[in-house]
Amino acid sequence: MIQFLIKRFIGLIFVVIGVTFITFIMGYFAPGDPIAFMLGQHFTTAQYDNLRHIYGLDLPWYQQYFNFLKNLVNLNFGLSYEIKGRAVIDILRDGVPISLELGLWALFLQVIIGVPVGIFSALKANTWIDTTNQGIVLFMYAIPSFVLAVFAQVIIIALDQGTGINWPVSQWGTPWQYSWSDIQFKLVPILVYAAIGIAYFARLSRTTMLEVLRQDYVRTARAKGMRERVVIYRHALRNAMIPLVTVIGVSVGFLVTGAFFIEQIFNIPGIADITIASISSRDYPVIQATTVMLAIAVVLANLVSDILYTIVDPRIKLA
Repeated sequence: MIQFLIKRFIGLIFVVIGVTFITFIMGYFAPGDPIAFMLGQHFTTAQYDNLRHIYGLDLPWYQQYFNFLKNLVNLNFGLSYEIKGRAVIDILRDGVPISLELGLWALFLQVIIGVPVGIFSALKANTWIDTTNQGIVLFMYAIPSFVLAVFAQVIIIALDQGTGINWPVSQWGTPWQYSWSDIQFKLVPILVYAAIGIAYFARLSRTTMLEVLRQDYVRTARAKGMRERVVIYRHALRNAMIPLVTVIGVSVGFLVTGAFFIEQIFNIPGIADITIASISSRDYPVIQATTVMLAIAVVLANLVSDILYTIVDPRIKLA
């Protein structure tokens, strides 16, 4: 298993390097001159050249990329073009904890709610319980996250006007704090963010569980007179979990893309707000930093899914 994980880790390092190269090249060849954009309409050639030298833009592209990689090891993403003299890492320090909290809670709810619902539906296949669950899940899966977010805000506003509870419609509260006022800010965005993922995990777990229940070893275990609970939890459930574990990395990718809609609609000052603002102002160091950080998050999630895969399926240790 250790040899397998080492190979996977080395492969993921090359993936990260590839992402950094593509991100850097896209920023390097992007249209527009960020230095001229910073200086405005009136500037001298000396001011222009001096600022290009400060940001290292007067170096050849390969030297700029080497410096970018060297600084990346130390979590130094350079200086912002928009906010002169401010380090990119300082800009990200405010938004990353919020996006991380939102994404982790959403993924947690997706797994602990979606998987049991899907497994329960598989055990009650073709009954009214299964039909009801799948109808609700399909409805949740079909609605885009941004539509569900707007719909949730409309409901909150209607409740506020009808009952006077003054439930907040936007913002986030204090990161990683869970007083009642903080929970009021965070609860609805997290539930909306998790909704589609819950539906995805429920559908996937139902399909995999039904497939496992049809296998010969499950029928053999039942024929030996084992209790149904033992057959389900010891033989069927563990094998049904294998495909679920393998999609954790993909789920993190979905969380990353979905975060931009949720944070914008609920006015959450996370990494989406920082990224969109940097795109508008052509702040390429911030764009590169957010892209690389999100890519690293997906890569690490895939590594975690590989580790969990070896725990769920011991046969992978022989690979």
